[in-house]
Amino acid sequence: MTKIKNRPPSLVADWDTLHRVFIRPEDESCRKTLVKYMEQILFGLHDFLNKHVGVTEEISLIKLAEDYTDTKINKNPQKKLADVIKDIIDEIAPRAVNVASPYFIGHMTSAIPFFMVHLKAITAALNQNVIKLETSKVLSLLEKQVLAKMHRMIFNFDEHFYLEHVQNTETSLGVFTTGGTTANLTALWVARNKLFPPKENFESIEKNGVFEAMKAHNLERTVVLVSKRGHFSLRKAGGILGLGNQNILPIDVDSNRSIDLIKLENIIKELQTDKKTKIMAIVGIAGATETGIVDPLPKLADICKTQGIHFHVDAAWGGPVLLSEKYSHLLKGIERADSVTIDCHKQFYMPMTSGMVYFKDPKALDQIVYHSRYVNRPGSVDLGIKTLEGSREANSLILDSVLKIMGSKGYALMIEHGIETAGQFAKMIERRSLFQLVTRPQLNILTYRVVPVDMQKKLEAAGKEERQRLNAILDDINVKIQRIQREAGKSFVSRTRLKISPDDHHNSVVLRSVIMNPMTNVDILDEILDEQESIFHNL
Repeated sequence: MTKIKNRPPSLVADWDTLHRVFIRPEDESCRKTLVKYMEQILFGLHDFLNKHVGVTEEISLIKLAEDYTDTKINKNPQKKLADVIKDIIDEIAPRAVNVASPYFIGHMTSAIPFFMVHLKAITAALNQNVIKLETSKVLSLLEKQVLAKMHRMIFNFDEHFYLEHVQNTETSLGVFTTGGTTANLTALWVARNKLFPPKENFESIEKNGVFEAMKAHNLERTVVLVSKRGHFSLRKAGGILGLGNQNILPIDVDSNRSIDLIKLENIIKELQTDKKTKIMAIVGIAGATETGIVDPLPKLADICKTQGIHFHVDAAWGGPVLLSEKYSHLLKGIERADSVTIDCHKQFYMPMTSGMVYFKDPKALDQIVYHSRYVNRPGSVDLGIKTLEGSREANSLILDSVLKIMGSKGYALMIEHGIETAGQFAKMIERRSLFQLVTRPQLNILTYRVVPVDMQKKLEAAGKEERQRLNAILDDINVKIQRIQREAGKSFVSRTRLKISPDDHHNSVVLRSVIMNPMTNVDILDEILDEQESIFHNL
């Protein structure tokens, strides 16, 4: 007779089990397992990740997809919490992307300080909802204080201004959002509503809609002007706000790869000849996603002031550079913006996801006030009255805490490391004959591509059609190098498409590096270039 091995009792969904799961680990064994893993994650995050994950495990997405085809929800529990966490550590983590690796230099996501995990855990445990004072209390007050600190970093008004507005229940200096996309949307939402004030029987665009707003103000079209390097969230905003994403007009860039001011002014003049069209906003970029370039913000501010146009600055990436006394001048002119977007989960090194948008005018957010009888009632001071999101976690607690832990100088050290290491990386690329530097870093992002020496010589002598043919060959080479390096899993750079020279009609494939991780150094960057050279020679 075959002996049946002892099996653990089946897990069942009943009130006793639910009660245990809800308030504490199921048993002592489970508790010990949880403590073991949480201790590693909370106190040794980077060592833990480097032990379990490279940049990513070398396995194809097609193969991975075969393991994730179960579409049924079990009636009863399948595993204990400790076993689920063990599975995450053993099965999920190695196949995820180790964005904490100093060899991961391809995107605007990086290592976070180890204490961020503690702060995120505390925020989750408190589970405050800052839509309303009744579900947040002191967190709402703390959020207004943090917003005032960030507003001061950007606009730097006098002490009296901030004492007046820091806890003023009638004004708002800004709002936290879920990210840069919703921050940009909020800024353009305010700008749109401001563009259509009450007139005769028309009350507001929020109440009467876009069609009635256009009719009342005798318009057929409203547009937003931004460099071609503008983030695609702006086009999303155009669609959501009823402008039409085709009316987020991309302006060519100049030889510095920032917005071409001459072309901008020409387009403004052309648009103004049509009395049925109005410019809603001009967006300046402070750290373009693809290139890190900063637009000439003072010049854009001058244009907007002269023309009476809302000036928004998308500083989702570059905003924290203001904390560096050494490099804050790169964002000169941002203080003249009407609204500014900054992301917390980028160069404030906070966990996903958190963004912010700030307004020079403390009354600007009155344009988007919403009330309800069951939450955010008229006369209340709930923060959710002037936000796009409803329920929202207290990310302000994390930012407030990290500012106390790091100080502006701590952040400045990381910002300066990124900018200066990117500058060194650019020089390393230029010293290697196989590579061509495409965009020199202004902040801490740069682009380059592999161009063999014989191809470089051919490009120099090529006419328009031949140049396009050669660039197509180079596109194929650079795509292959980026894919092979990514799949190998040791290091990572991303890729995009840019014009190599202003007179090109072809957008060429370029490799893109974001130097954000303070542990990334020139030795690591040398290894990444070595790996790319090795891949090229083995193609």
